[in-house]
Amino acid sequence: MPEGTLYIGNRRYSSWSMRGWLAVRLAALDVDEVVIPFSRPGPTPAIARLSPNGLVPYLEHRGARVWESLSLCDYCAEQNPTLWPEDRAGRAHARSIAAEMHAGFRELRVAMWMNLGRDFSGLGRTPGALVDVARIEALWADTRARFGTGGPFLFGAAFNAADAMFAPVVSRFLTWRPELNAATIAYCQAVRAHPLVSAWYTAAAREPAGWLVADYETAT
Repeated sequence: MPEGTLYIGNRRYSSWSMRGWLAVRLAALDVDEVVIPFSRPGPTPAIARLSPNGLVPYLEHRGARVWESLSLCDYCAEQNPTLWPEDRAGRAHARSIAAEMHAGFRELRVAMWMNLGRDFSGLGRTPGALVDVARIEALWADTRARFGTGGPFLFGAAFNAADAMFAPVVSRFLTWRPELNAATIAYCQAVRAHPLVSAWYTAAAREPAGWLVADYETAT
């Protein structure tokens, strides 16, 4: 018998749902998944009625109610501490970059939204978005140099909550193809190949055509 339910939006578009879903799966929580397709104009009424903040992801698990992706990561790490690095300094760094992702990079979000089924190569390169791309590349490079020399992910061999927080950024880079250095490309390839990320992409590709949102399907 499942111990709760995770509510998410369209896998094709919902970057925050992807983060929460990855954390829940990394922690191996036994929960059902319910996808609530986005409607336009937003907000989606079914989500607004259900979730405390009117957004997804939203987790109900063994009497706990958890919303916001970063909170989901922390909650899941309480169930499985390996979601954050064991080392104190590494753990502090991982939480800091995850919080920066949660609060920042607005220009990238606006100009290069998440769409797992489209190729928008070369588009979306606004000045603000490119500043965000440069900051993310620097952040990833610094993290990998300090903590990730033992494997392909931000903190080495294990894909953890910090990687989950940045996985939708990887998807944006793969869709929009901004100019990236070789190390960034290698990290993106490693994240895309992770079994959980691959499973998310596969499920996104199976979503009904009726779930497509026109606003997200065209870029100039």
